[in-house]
Amino acid sequence: MRIESIRLKNYKSFKATEMNELPRLCVVVGANGSGKSTLFDVFGFLKDCLTYNVRQALQVRGGFREMLSRGVDGAESIELEIKFRMDVIGVERLVTYLLEIGQEDGQVIVRREILRYKRGRYGSPFHFLDFSGGEGYAILNEEDFGKENEELQREYQEISRDGLAIKGLGQFTRFQAASAFRQLIENWHISDFHINRARGSKEALGEFEHLSITGDNLQLVARNIHDNYPEVFQKIVNAMKHRVPGVTDIKPVLTQDNRLILSFQDDAFKDPFIDSRVSDGTIKMFAFLVLLYDPSPHPLLCIEEPENQLYPSLLWELAEEFRAYAERGGQVFVSSHSPDFLNAVDLDEVFWLTKEKGYTSIFRARDNAQLKAFVAEGDQMGYLWKHGLFPGADPL
Repeated sequence: MRIESIRLKNYKSFKATEMNELPRLCVVVGANGSGKSTLFDVFGFLKDCLTYNVRQALQVRGGFREMLSRGVDGAESIELEIKFRMDVIGVERLVTYLLEIGQEDGQVIVRREILRYKRGRYGSPFHFLDFSGGEGYAILNEEDFGKENEELQREYQEISRDGLAIKGLGQFTRFQAASAFRQLIENWHISDFHINRARGSKEALGEFEHLSITGDNLQLVARNIHDNYPEVFQKIVNAMKHRVPGVTDIKPVLTQDNRLILSFQDDAFKDPFIDSRVSDGTIKMFAFLVLLYDPSPHPLLCIEEPENQLYPSLLWELAEEFRAYAERGGQVFVSSHSPDFLNAVDLDEVFWLTKEKGYTSIFRARDNAQLKAFVAEGDQMGYLWKHGLFPGADPL
């Protein structure tokens, strides 16, 4: 499953913006305040809408008026449209999810929620889920979609006006597209990693299947992989040996008071170091590798400014790991200010943001003739970014 395009309307600084033909590794650059965090928050917003409801997801972001683009009439809607490719009944299809959010009589409502895809390459997309203001339908016999003369059966339902239909219907496998998209959203990982929360001993009980957003359960996840997926853990250790000079082994250790710590072996010393004594960069690189080698990987990773705390020479290595993850079937969105990181990525993978009169525009590097010519002559993306050759974007 891969996201192919994103369209935003009246979503904070994105008054009317879209990104098409998204690659599996998508790198976004732009000046501070240009909208990189807002773009990534689209994924977090949808996940919050699914986990709670639309009203609550808006409230934690300041409310509907704060999320609506400045200067836009309050009667207008916030629109999000995501197109993604997925297997439906044995056929890969381009599925579109559209969400329109408005405010009426001071109350937040979902004005329209649609999930649609085409029967074949041609023709109009068919709506398999279509709700407005808390009322709508979903198709029951989606598996019959490809059969000629087969009548599709609609099930009409009512839901809360500020809730998502995919939240309820997505629990049932008979609503195949809704179920698949719900799972996609639920398994997105939007990283907000904090070194200080990842360090130190941790209680041995807690969430251990996936690395948390902040990384505060790093020791538990490492132990789970070490104990239950030893071949995967060895890949992580081998990657650390290759990426971080001096590291020869890593082990999760259970202390006598039933807490977990990470032990790092350096080839220059006989005794290992506990994680509180190794560098920030070493901890962060290990956390990224634990995330990237997850035995049940996330379909989408969003990571902001991975260069923080990492030595510049490690950024090329990290970009290689991100690309390898994407090639294994995931999708990775990264924002960065680092020329060193950009030097490791391709022309086709880079987008940049500019902001003018309060609104953000998105451009793609491969569509710029000058950048394309420079890269063809052997220049690297980071060099071009550092020297201000991304029109309208300040590299500082």
